[in-house]
Amino acid sequence: MSAPVVVAEVIRSGFVEGHHYGSVVVLARDGSVDWSVGDVESQILPRSCNKPLQTVAMLREGLDLDGELLALASASHSGEPFHLDGVRRILAAVGLDESALQNAPGYPLDDQAREDLLRTGGGPSSIAGNCSGKHAAMLATCCANGWDPATYTSPDHPLQVAIRDHFEQLTTEPVKTVAVDGCGAPLFSTSLVGLAHAFRTLALAKDGPEAGVAQAFRDHPEFASGTRRDEAELLRAVPGAVAKAGAESCYALSLPDGRAVAMKVDDGAARVRPVLMAAALRRMGVDTEPGVDADALRRTGEVALHGGGRRVGGVRSTI
Repeated sequence: MSAPVVVAEVIRSGFVEGHHYGSVVVLARDGSVDWSVGDVESQILPRSCNKPLQTVAMLREGLDLDGELLALASASHSGEPFHLDGVRRILAAVGLDESALQNAPGYPLDDQAREDLLRTGGGPSSIAGNCSGKHAAMLATCCANGWDPATYTSPDHPLQVAIRDHFEQLTTEPVKTVAVDGCGAPLFSTSLVGLAHAFRTLALAKDGPEAGVAQAFRDHPEFASGTRRDEAELLRAVPGAVAKAGAESCYALSLPDGRAVAMKVDDGAARVRPVLMAAALRRMGVDTEPGVDADALRRTGEVALHGGGRRVGGVRSTI
């Protein structure tokens, strides 16, 4: 990869005490690269940014979901009660229950949901893990095709082979690396340009699986992330957007006019991700466009640093 580029500064009491390095690419309406910083051509592991693309692949292979459950299948959900109920609904529709899930057990991402679970003596579980919607959809896709549900996370399982084929079509790039994601499912690589192109395809689609996934994100942002998540706030602030964050500070977004953004912070700091996306959208002029809630968009990109119990600084984008 090329030399890292500073994309954000950490400011405390007016002093720059640190930097974050990363890469960002923005596609124009016609799909060409409008501007970029850093290395946007080398392949990365987009982590959960891949989920909407995996869901498109599963729909093409016979998955029967729509609406809020389609958003949940593409989500890194917060583990709120309605998320867990939705996962159970996906499984029950194909005659399964949560014991069939093979994603790594976890606690809810949502603070309140996690505290409520701990207060009742609960512990980590596969269904509470943020990837359980995706895994439930993978199981449902196996059932629709008569594939073995016991081995669905294997890279050579028919499900994963099919997902890889569709993933390469959407990104227009060959997968060079197959890794294991945090949840245990196969994780396919692509470049930031490839990721942005795939999200652009979702946002521009008028029908079919791509349009279905895009509309699910637009209609059900709380199922696509969580009630109190910055991703949901961004989807509400920018009408028509399709956006998905991933671990290691990955983020991708597309707009209904064909513009798209994909980014990755080298050190994986989660706090930088919303700061960069808000900055990129402002640089694109999105905050001044009709229907956009500029104040809400700005708030999604605010990350405060505290000292002595009060705010003394924050994380500032340099792009």
